[in-house]
Amino acid sequence: MSMPSVAVQPDVKKHLTSSILLWVRTDQPRQTGMDHWRGPHSGIISATPGLEEYRQIHLAEHNPGRWPATAGVETSISADRKIDGVAEVTFRSALGPSQGRKQTKLAYADEINVFRRTLLYAGPPNSSRWYDVAGADEKVGARVLVYLRRRDGAGAAELRKFVKKQLVPALAGTGVLKELRTQTFLPWIQKLWDTPNVAHDNPHDQRFHASLVLGFTDTTARDAFFRGNVIQSLSEQLAPLVSAIHAYDVDAALTYVKNGDILPHYQE
Repeated sequence: MSMPSVAVQPDVKKHLTSSILLWVRTDQPRQTGMDHWRGPHSGIISATPGLEEYRQIHLAEHNPGRWPATAGVETSISADRKIDGVAEVTFRSALGPSQGRKQTKLAYADEINVFRRTLLYAGPPNSSRWYDVAGADEKVGARVLVYLRRRDGAGAAELRKFVKKQLVPALAGTGVLKELRTQTFLPWIQKLWDTPNVAHDNPHDQRFHASLVLGFTDTTARDAFFRGNVIQSLSEQLAPLVSAIHAYDVDAALTYVKNGDILPHYQE
């Protein structure tokens, strides 16, 4: 797989999205926590006013890091910081986050039943971007969630520009993606999601600054992509800007709210 000769900038829809990184409790079976998140906890979040979409990204239990080794960049995911899942909460407007205080209070109280650590990453309006890289009827059979950590000395604006102007066109130009979403984050602030009795430790050298969701037809297409030349080229371009690229295999992406409507059953 080679880099496209012509840059491709697909159509894009811009959103306001928060991502909550989640680690399930370790004093009970992992599946117990994942099932509670999928079930009772999802009902609390789904009922939040002002949502455009609510999606849970369930990450595979075994996730050593899918991104290939890159000189000077951390691509292996350590066991003690390995994420179990991510809640993607997309709002209908900039007023959305202030409309759900009642449900947020309920979510705060329920977190201790499921999670041992939660971290909220937020971006300004329009910093969450969903790119049109597939037809409406094309299904995603495999996903990878990628987190980028900006290198000390690299500017936030520089990374945002790279994601938008170089990374997205290169990824879209491969023609293999069935889903492409990106987020760039504001500086992490604990008080935005300082839930009680749950850890929120996030040292400076562990923080993230951008994420991507890459969707493929199936695991065969996913595996071929990560063995191809595109990844090698992108790694070389990313290395001066980022100190870590953590690529997680996704077990499931479950949508509970879509286009502002609560779904009777989650959609995969």
